[in-house]
Amino acid sequence: MDYPRFHLALPVDDLVAADHFYGDLLGCPRGRAASRWIDYDFWGHQLVAHLVPAEAMPSVSRNPVDGEEVPAAHFGVILPWVDLDALIARLRQQDIPFVIEPTVRFAGRRGEQQTCFIRDPAGNHLEFKAFRNMEMLFATDGLDYP
Repeated sequence: MDYPRFHLALPVDDLVAADHFYGDLLGCPRGRAASRWIDYDFWGHQLVAHLVPAEAMPSVSRNPVDGEEVPAAHFGVILPWVDLDALIARLRQQDIPFVIEPTVRFAGRRGEQQTCFIRDPAGNHLEFKAFRNMEMLFATDGLDYP
């Protein structure tokens, strides 16, 4: 099934570092670019890195989720489990530090998922996750989350 694609613009304070991170490290194909922004194909969605002064970068609050302090402002992509395992291996190979190490959240429950968090060079938080059962992505009935 085709889904609408999202568009996300995010601030970065170093466009060269952002381009290396998104284009080279994560392998997101580059699209259009100008002196202060670059488009990326972020797993089929349009991500735009916009250059801003360092003092304009937003701070991040955190919320508790299943024993972790999750950055409230973050974005990411939901991948098949095997693809997430491959991405995690690539991130480890490149010595990318994890904000939240790869873990299985809600283990043994209906919404079981593998997740990890990293930051881009500008400090923006990204979450990569995979659901054990994709049908649980938006499930609300019978879930027992605290």
